[in-house]
Amino acid sequence: MFVVGVTGGIGSGKTTVTNLFQQHDIVVVDADVIARHIMDKGGEALAAVSDRYGQQALFEDGTLNRAWLRERIFQHPEDKQWLNELTHPLIRQQILTQLQQAQSPYVILSAPLLVENRLTKLCDRVLVVDVSEATQLERTQQRDDVSADQVQSIMNAQASREQRLQAADNIINNEADEAQLVTQVEKLHELYLRLALAKRSTH
Repeated sequence: MFVVGVTGGIGSGKTTVTNLFQQHDIVVVDADVIARHIMDKGGEALAAVSDRYGQQALFEDGTLNRAWLRERIFQHPEDKQWLNELTHPLIRQQILTQLQQAQSPYVILSAPLLVENRLTKLCDRVLVVDVSEATQLERTQQRDDVSADQVQSIMNAQASREQRLQAADNIINNEADEAQLVTQVEKLHELYLRLALAKRSTH
């Protein structure tokens, strides 16, 4: 399978870009969606959280209290490490399964932490959706109705813009309007179809 990794910092418009690829009938495997579902009721990850923290980590209906857990790992670095060690292998396994099951000429792996979590190893190409840090701040504040400080701390926890761009094979500039974005995606779609075809013919 020819895999295109798509990443970008918070507020860069990564989802807008992957939605445009989906309009070309390309399967998108979204690491964020997988990470959310890893904690679904009845799964091993939620059972492990419940064993470690008891009822305080859950709502009355047995689902995860995400706000409680977020606060907990924010205040206790060792808990964050424990949670990462629990969830990362499960997320990775699910990503691999979904990539293998994808039925499109190529497949997109969308992950905000593609570079940080070394998921680039799973990709044939890396596409970075790039905007300035000022744009990241402004868009995220508007979208999530949060303070600049909060957005800044999330940005600080992610790879820097420079680190992402160094890992990129292709870059989409998402500062401009929707029409220019559509054009950029169409060009890359054509490129990835050719590359995927070339990869298949050599195997």
